[in-house]
This record gives sequence, structure tokens and C-alpha cells, in this order.
Amino acid sequence: MNWIKSTVAFAAIGLAAAFAAPAPAEAAAKVMKLHHLNNDDPFDNATGAMAIVFKNLVESGTNGSVVVQTFPNGQLGKDAEVLAQEKAGVVQSGIHSVGGFASAYPMIGILDVPFAFPDIATTYAVFDGPFGQKLSADIEKKTGMKVLGFGDSGGFFAFTNSKHQIKTPKDMEGLKIRTMGLDTHKTLVSSMGGQPAAIAWAEVYTALQTGVADGEMNPVPIISFAKFNEVQKYLTLTGHLFSPYVWVVNGKFWDSLTDQEKTVVSNAAKSAIVAGRGISRIIEASDKGLPALAKTMDVYTPTPAEKAEFRKAAQPAVEKVIVEKYGAEGEEMMKAFLAAIDAASK
Repeated sequence: MNWIKSTVAFAAIGLAAAFAAPAPAEAAAKVMKLHHLNNDDPFDNATGAMAIVFKNLVESGTNGSVVVQTFPNGQLGKDAEVLAQEKAGVVQSGIHSVGGFASAYPMIGILDVPFAFPDIATTYAVFDGPFGQKLSADIEKKTGMKVLGFGDSGGFFAFTNSKHQIKTPKDMEGLKIRTMGLDTHKTLVSSMGGQPAAIAWAEVYTALQTGVADGEMNPVPIISFAKFNEVQKYLTLTGHLFSPYVWVVNGKFWDSLTDQEKTVVSNAAKSAIVAGRGISRIIEASDKGLPALAKTMDVYTPTPAEKAEFRKAAQPAVEKVIVEKYGAEGEEMMKAFLAAIDAASK
């Protein structure tokens, strides 16, 4: 009988332990570290707006199963450095300039055909449409990272400099113009008579201040929040480039999300990109943008005839570099890009 008592006792202990054991803990939240280059202020710049809107929509839409941690102002490193961390899965996501993204996907340079877009609305149609999907698929195939979309880095590029107003390509002669490290950007400047100088973003203000560079090219909102008007006198609204932000996610992290989480993250990114575009247009037109810059800078918009001169000088030279650098594959992607612009602008 003792063995019966013992068996009953052990069973009772086991049953009590089962009831006393705590319920399995809920699955830990999936943490998404998000890198971007600017302030986490949604009213200050496009990536700030994108990051904050994205964080809010993802965390609320997943009931906290995905947590977004933002790392603004390049806290995790320069774009190229962070891209390596993203590919390794140390950082899950990043909103990158094309200059930085070229380290992971060099063929992003095909987007640098100058004077290709007729207006800003066409840029959205191109990157949200079939061409954007084609480019995303190629990036994903070659990098292993998921593309969430293409953001607005502030609109069309303009030239600034400290020497004189630029109205024709001849006015570019001898000017040292800061560019990203892209061959296409360097060729664009040199084809118009300027001297390209590849300088890291963190060093641009000092380079302009000390005369290491005479000028630079960026969208108006970036010129404004970077305070280049403090060290530059002349602003020329050439509108020669549109350079999108490229937003990617580590492939393994993306695969770890449930289908519902993927839907929330994807839709949140689309909404965040719209928010970034909106804040870029608002800044451009507000006292944080062109109206403010015009108070201290000499602003000039080239006439259609003058812009045609710039296009004639720069476009063939850059297209040639794209074909030489990226071969038949790059030429095909460039042609698809230009065809998409043509279709979207009709």
C-alpha cells in the first residue's frame, strides 16, 4: 500500500506544480532598429517625419509585437557602415541616401540622369509604379534586403556657391562643387565645367566655410536645415536631379515577421514616405525653406533656354558614364527609368 500512497503523493505534487506554474510568457517583441541621417523631428526634415510616422504606425498596428527604435543623425555610423550592419542583421533597417546606398547596390547610379524629370509629381509616379517595383526587385535580388520604398530627400537639387550666380554652364567653370562619391555626380559637375569634390556629408559645412569647396548641390530643404546659407551666397534652382532615399530592411528580419506584421510594416512605410514627401514640400515653401533662404541668398531660376544648355552639356556625359560603368544591364535599367518618366509625364 505504501507504493500506492507514494504514487498518489507524487501525482498530487505534480498536479499542484502544474497549477502553480506560471503561464508561458508572451513572445518577446521583435525589435527593429531604424537608422537615418537627420533629426528625429517630424517637422524638421523628411527622414524625421518618415521615422516617427513609421514607428507610431508599426507599434500601434502590431499591438507592440514589433518595436521600432530610431537612431537619428547617423548615430550608428555613416550610410555605408550601417548598410554592412544591416546586411549582417545587427541593424534591421535604414533610410539611405543614394550616395550611401551605392556601396551595397552600385547600379543606383542609373537614377542620376540629369534634367530627366519635368516636375516633382512625376517622381512619385515613377518610384511608386512599375519602375519602382522593377528597381526594388533587382535590389532585393542582389543585396538580400527587402525594399520598403523610395522617399523624398527634399525635392529637386539646386546649386549653391559663394562666388557668383550660375545662369549657364559657363558660370560653373572653375567652381569647386561638393558632390557625393558617385561617379555620375562627379561627371555631372565636370561636364558643365565645374570641379567635383567628393566630401563626406558631416564635413560639408566646414568645407564650404573654409573654402575647401566653393559650392554644393542639394534640395532646398536640406540646404536650409544644414544652414548652408550661412556660408553660401548664391542659390540656383536648376532642378537637375531627384535623388530618392532608399529604405531597406534586413532580409532575415523581414522573413521573421508574420504575414500580418509584414502587412503593417509595409503599409506603415508607404504612409511614412507620403509624410516625408509632404513635409519636404511644406518646408520648401515655408519660412524653413526657400522664402527664408531668399532673405540672405541671391536666388535665380534658369529660363527654359538656359536649362536646355545645362541639359545639353550634362545629360549625354552622364548617360555615357552609366553605360560604361554598369554595362548592358545598367543601360537597360536606365532606359526603363527614362521610359517610365516619359509615360508618367504624359
